[in-house]
Amino acid sequence: MGLDERGPAHRRAPIAPRASAARGSEAPRIPPAPRIVSYPLTAIISDLHGNVPALDTALEDAHRRGVERFVCLGDVVGYGARPRPCLDVVMRLCVPEPEPLNGTTLAGGLCLLGNHEYALLHSAEDFNPRARAAIEWTKEELWRGEDEEKSKEYWNFIGNLSPKNTDGVAMFAHGSPRDPIREYMLPRDIHDEEKLRANFECMEAPVCFVGHSHVPAVYYEDLRFFQPQGTQGPYDLGDLDRARAIVNVGSVGQPRDGDPRLCYALFDGQYLTFVRLEYDLERAQADIRSVAELPEELADRLAVGR
Repeated sequence: MGLDERGPAHRRAPIAPRASAARGSEAPRIPPAPRIVSYPLTAIISDLHGNVPALDTALEDAHRRGVERFVCLGDVVGYGARPRPCLDVVMRLCVPEPEPLNGTTLAGGLCLLGNHEYALLHSAEDFNPRARAAIEWTKEELWRGEDEEKSKEYWNFIGNLSPKNTDGVAMFAHGSPRDPIREYMLPRDIHDEEKLRANFECMEAPVCFVGHSHVPAVYYEDLRFFQPQGTQGPYDLGDLDRARAIVNVGSVGQPRDGDPRLCYALFDGQYLTFVRLEYDLERAQADIRSVAELPEELADRLAVGR
């Protein structure tokens, strides 16, 4: 859920300047040479929002890059018109015992509870009308069809998700370390030392990957900041024991940084790569427009990345 998906009192504020102008801005270091690490090359995807064309493109790219593991930071559903196929993918790949991807055996992954899944289970009353309409339609869509057992599988999967997790190397949270369900991490936060300090105090590992705001960036504990421009990396995250990092991986299904290309991240335990890719955006828009219950604006915004 982006900032403008909440009620009128929570309109999107201007985004801070990119890394070249932000206080303490500094891109992560480019590694001098490849090194062998024991952590599996992990594709970290987030905020799929029922966008099958974007998800398919991301998976194909990840396979070509030799990804060994998938982690999803939540918001598989919401806004988009294809929640069931997106859940099918996540339930196959982002689980402790995943199925192979195109014949490649994967290491155990995980999926988090996003605020849109939380709204499915509880209430969407704090969503604005567009987001709330999408959630109400999604509830019906997950029960639609003759296969009641499959519908129960979706709801059981969602009901067992947690908004945060760790794997011994990294922490994962949908929103932020402090508030995994609702809090956003946005570029302007590099100027809010109190907010950053509070979030780093809640870290359960040297690096935490988040989504939710749909805006990719790296926030360091020592106030360094990096916002990627397109596909960039691999970058060495540096000495995380000295300065921990919060990494927002952006959104596969609905980017909000002004770039309509999908975004996801690769992490091998030390090095980070941001990936931006074009996908069949018109198909995703047509999917939304084919559902009368989904507001037209949800399709329009995909083209502008807002």
